[in-house]
Amino acid sequence: MGLVGLAVKRIVGRWSLARCLGPILVVLLFAGVDAMAALPSLQVLVDAAEENSVLEPPPGIYAGPVVVDKPLTIDGRNQVTIDGGGKGTVVLLDTDGATLKNLHLTNSGNSHNDIDAGVQVRGNFNVVRDNRIDDCLFGVDLQQSANNIVRGNQISSKAVELGMRGDAIRLWYSVQNQITDNLVRDSRDMVVWYSKDNRIAHNDARRGRYSLHFMYSGENEVTDNRFEDNSVGIFVMYSDGVRIRNNYIAHALGVTGMGIGFKESSNVEVAGNQVLYCATGLYLDVSPYQPETTNQVRNNLIAYSGLGVQFLNDWQGNILEENIFKGNITQVSPGGGKTANRNQWQGNHWDDYEGFDRDGDGIGDAPYELYSYADRVWMDVPAAQFFKGSPVLELMDFLERLAPFTEPHLVVRDRAPVMQPERIEVAAKEPAAPEAVAPAEGAGQFDALKALRDSLAK
Repeated sequence: MGLVGLAVKRIVGRWSLARCLGPILVVLLFAGVDAMAALPSLQVLVDAAEENSVLEPPPGIYAGPVVVDKPLTIDGRNQVTIDGGGKGTVVLLDTDGATLKNLHLTNSGNSHNDIDAGVQVRGNFNVVRDNRIDDCLFGVDLQQSANNIVRGNQISSKAVELGMRGDAIRLWYSVQNQITDNLVRDSRDMVVWYSKDNRIAHNDARRGRYSLHFMYSGENEVTDNRFEDNSVGIFVMYSDGVRIRNNYIAHALGVTGMGIGFKESSNVEVAGNQVLYCATGLYLDVSPYQPETTNQVRNNLIAYSGLGVQFLNDWQGNILEENIFKGNITQVSPGGGKTANRNQWQGNHWDDYEGFDRDGDGIGDAPYELYSYADRVWMDVPAAQFFKGSPVLELMDFLERLAPFTEPHLVVRDRAPVMQPERIEVAAKEPAAPEAVAPAEGAGQFDALKALRDSLAK
């Protein structure tokens, strides 16, 4: 058979296959449409309910989207599913004083421009609690909304690549909201933009990009959250007065992985946090930014990370006191500058301190001093970080310390290094996380906190 005949045969074969499969595909398509059309509409029940009443729909699956435009409590009693049908937002709260609770919200649309979500909040004094939100591009989206409560929800995004997912919880020009006790898995970010005076506490987020990302959002409180296996823990950009306390952040890995980071932010308080197994524990970029301001970094555990503290450049105005630096490959890196000693370092515990405590007062007799030798190569030339920890660079560093060819730079001087930190309760405390979805992950795996406590006890 010639080439022309073979081509004709293939075209005819494909046309025949299309003739056979075409009716089947049409039937399946309309069957899906009919299935959605067969679902009872929750909107009808919402429209019929009186203001300030409690709507308890009979158990079952209901068709969305749903718009709630009056104060109303919808209680699913964990027996009601609202299916958005793959279009738009599943539930829109376009009112004040409404409550959504104990519902399963699923199957939103896929539009990032429209912020297709499980719940959109466009009002004040609303409550979204104890719901399961899955297969929704965004989880809960608040815009120009105040005094709302988002509590105890289980949120996951669409099963797509990380960058194409939506945010689990999103605040936009929203103030004085309470975001607490939510369990987030496999979403993209939790973002707070142009929003102040919000409380974000006791949330558990894993397998995302930014656990929590602030932009132009001052005076927010972040306490007792647990963020693991995300690209970045908490990042504060152009946001002053943020308080970050008693959070557990671990395994923020990758090229840009960091536990806690600042960019051009002032009067930030970072206290009582545990930052473990991150590419960079604490990252500071031109912070504090405002004149005559400081950032307070106190009583944190920064351990087992590639870099304990990284400065983008030779900056000043940070106070780092009573922290524990243990097991980091490099304790402090002043990238773009020769020293981080323009900041205040006092009373920290350094596991690589080589001094003594002859008077037994718990403070080292000599200051802790960290010098840079051959490791300046990868600090000054970012591309050389590829060779960090390699035998060649380690040999160069050893020879440089043994017989310096040039005067080493003093990176850090802590005048009162603590020999054995007494504030070990920081390491022992684990923020409580909701346990509604599944048993604790990682059972039987290596316990970093136990290892740390045992090590410090020795």
